[in-house]
Amino acid sequence: MTPIVSTFEVARPPHEVYAYLTDPTRFPEWQPDVARVRVEAGRPAGVGSRFATTRRIGRIEHTTTQEVTRSDPPHGWAARGVDGPFRPGATVTVEPIDGGGSRVTVALEFEGSGIGRLLPLEVIGRMAARSAPRSYQNLRRLLERDT
Repeated sequence: MTPIVSTFEVARPPHEVYAYLTDPTRFPEWQPDVARVRVEAGRPAGVGSRFATTRRIGRIEHTTTQEVTRSDPPHGWAARGVDGPFRPGATVTVEPIDGGGSRVTVALEFEGSGIGRLLPLEVIGRMAARSAPRSYQNLRRLLERDT
């Protein structure tokens, strides 16, 4: 599946944007479809750490475990799904811009596994593409509210 790429600017420095954006426990604050997140205990935050995200898709809740595959504060972060029929992946880049703000680029991908290879991942991708702008607007609003 072709990645869904979004770029937007936030009037906050990269280290603040990165810290908030890549903290899975904060996902429910800015992603309306996230019901809850559970971070796997016993591992420090960073590459190899895992978290389970439960999303509401209509009336159904679906939980997927993801593993952090890149952690380069405050510039880049990535995570990929490690279980379930469709496995989301996210790659985040945060760049400084003039005036002290940040340019954020998020690339989302979905991979089918097992029976998920039979699922139309394009449908999941279209749903993510429709909901992503609202999530990014929420993120920007929350980060900029104290400026």
